[in-house]
Amino acid sequence: MKIAFDAKRAFLNRSGLGNYSRDVIRGLQQYFPENHYTLYTPAADTTLFEPNRQNTSTILPPEGYGKIRQAYWRTFQLPRQIKTDGQDIYHGLSNELPRHIHRAGVKSVVTIHDLIFMRYPHWYHPVDREIYQRKFSAASYTADQIIAVSLQTKADLVHYFGVPPERVQVIYQSCNLAFYTRHSIEELEQLRKTLQLPSEFLLYVGTIEARKNLLSLVKALHEHAIGVPLVVLGRATGYAKLVKQYIAQHSIRQVHFLEQIPFTQFPMLYQMAQALVYPSVFEGFGIPILEALVSGTPVITSLGGCFAEAGGTESVYVNPQNVEQLSDAIQRVLGNTELRQNMQQAGWEHAKKFDAEVLTRQMMKVYTQLVS
Repeated sequence: MKIAFDAKRAFLNRSGLGNYSRDVIRGLQQYFPENHYTLYTPAADTTLFEPNRQNTSTILPPEGYGKIRQAYWRTFQLPRQIKTDGQDIYHGLSNELPRHIHRAGVKSVVTIHDLIFMRYPHWYHPVDREIYQRKFSAASYTADQIIAVSLQTKADLVHYFGVPPERVQVIYQSCNLAFYTRHSIEELEQLRKTLQLPSEFLLYVGTIEARKNLLSLVKALHEHAIGVPLVVLGRATGYAKLVKQYIAQHSIRQVHFLEQIPFTQFPMLYQMAQALVYPSVFEGFGIPILEALVSGTPVITSLGGCFAEAGGTESVYVNPQNVEQLSDAIQRVLGNTELRQNMQQAGWEHAKKFDAEVLTRQMMKVYTQLVS
């Protein structure tokens, strides 16, 4: 088959949607090398993503296009090129499809990651919310097959957009193979010294924004005098100022913010941590949870939503906005070695559900059924 992708995020986004796009493409290249894969992107940062050229082509807009024309090419001109290139399937990996994709004469697939902007509209600028709603809903109504990254996202598609459940298939995310590599004590100690980290710490991974709820975690540690430091790994937004103001007002010295950390160091940070604390209010999937389980790191995260799908039965779940519950969970996990060991073992077993080959074969089955 000739399978095409919207690869913008694969080439230009270092986290979230970018990781998902790269993992899907790499899995297909590895496990189904007999197909040809075409990556359509308005621009390409090959230092971030360098696809296998033996079975993959990268297509960019004509030379000289500025950003506005690149965006127009991706949204409006792609169907004609897809048809000219003789593709069999086009997969929008990040919530959207080109306008009038049906004119390309291909079967179309779209992955919807979440509808958080519908559930929590106050966290989004009205203009952004309107753009997202138009793009996501148009893609959901147009696609021959919708992929949701969790049962929660599928339920939201049915609830908010009225999509028939039979049109949505849940195929979970995998995580980067780098997290499966165990690093030596010497490697971990060297990184600890380089980053000047404490010998024991809790880990928070994710954008520092209101939805991710870092402030509740910092309050839990401070108000209940939990002496274990916290390492924060994520990009800051305006919300980070609130967190740092609270830290300054209470003279808290045990929170370490890491910025501009290369991805190669992420697995080692997970492996050094006593636990991942992921107090997000809502997610489409919650990839740091899976990264932690694969790394052998116990997880404390949120009740409800998609979190138990990612975390399994033995992770610890709390109301993330209840500071006392969060504090109790942290102290219980830190204070019980047997509990941590059970969480590590059960987490590793649960993580097998997200094996890259298994998920890639599920995706290929979708493609095959569409063109058969």
